[in-house]
Amino acid sequence: MSSTTPAANADWTVRRILDWTINHLRDKGSDSPRLDAEVLLAHAWNCPRIQLYTRYDIVVPDDVRARMRDLVKRRAAAEPVAYLVGRREFFSLDFEVRPGVFIPRPTTEMLVIEAIAFLKDRPAPRVLDLCTGSGCIAISIARHTPAATVFAIDRNPLAVEVATANAARHGVGDRVTVLEGDLFDPIADFAACDVIVTNPPYVRTDELPTLAADIRDHEPHLALDAGADGLDTFRRIIPELPARIVPGGLFLAEMDPQQVTAVTDMLNQTGAFGPVTPIADTDRQHRGLRAIRESNG
Repeated sequence: MSSTTPAANADWTVRRILDWTINHLRDKGSDSPRLDAEVLLAHAWNCPRIQLYTRYDIVVPDDVRARMRDLVKRRAAAEPVAYLVGRREFFSLDFEVRPGVFIPRPTTEMLVIEAIAFLKDRPAPRVLDLCTGSGCIAISIARHTPAATVFAIDRNPLAVEVATANAARHGVGDRVTVLEGDLFDPIADFAACDVIVTNPPYVRTDELPTLAADIRDHEPHLALDAGADGLDTFRRIIPELPARIVPGGLFLAEMDPQQVTAVTDMLNQTGAFGPVTPIADTDRQHRGLRAIRESNG
C-alpha cells in the first residue's frame, strides 16, 4: 500500500489491498493473515467483514486506505487484532476488549457449552465465573440460560469495567454481577453455586518469554502468569470448591493440556468430587475438565 509496492500505479481495490496485506502479514509471522487482513480492512472502512466480498473490485477511498495502512503497520509489529479493532467474537457474540484485558479465545467456548448443557433443566441456577476477563464466559452463559443469575470476578479493575459494559451491551446486566477482587474474596459469605467456571492464569513463569509476541508483549501477564508450574491459581481455587458448589453442582476449568492430570489429582484430594472428566477443545486437545460435586463430600 505504498509507492514502493509493485504495480503502484494500479488502483487500490479491495482485492489488491487484501492480497498485499495477507502477504505482508504472513511475512511478519501472522498465523491468520487472511482473517487479520479482512478484519482490519472492515474496521478501517466501518463495514461488516462480509461486505468486503461484494466489494472486491471497488477502489478503496483514500481515508480508508490511510486508516488501513496504520492498522497493518501496528499488526505487523505484533499488536493483537482484537486490541486494534476493540472487539473479539466469542460464542457468536461481539465482546469489547481493550489493551490490558485478556482476549477471549475460541478454545474457551468448550466451558460455555458444558455449562449451558448442565444448567438447561435447573430452575434459577447460580453461576460463578472466576477470572472473568472480558466477561465472555459469564455473559455467554447468561445469554443462553435465561433463568441463571451469574456472578463474575476479576482482580483487574479494567477487566471489571469492560465486563460490566459487555454485560449491559448484551442485555444481561440485570443478571450478571461483575465484582472486583481476588478469586473468592468479594464473596466471603456467598451462597453455594450450581456451577463454578474458570479460565484462570495457567502459564508457567518461565514460559512467558517464549510466548508469541502478540501475547507476550501486549496481553496482561496478570491473566497469564501462574507461577513456576502454572498451577498456583488452581492451588488457591480448588480447596475452596467443596464449600462453594452445591451437591450435584459442576466445576469447569480450562488449563494447559499438560496440567490436566495434576488438576485432576487436586480435585480428587478434596474427596468432594466424583469422576473428573477431561474436555476436548476445538483442536481435540484435552484443555479443560469437568467435575461433579458429590453429595457426601
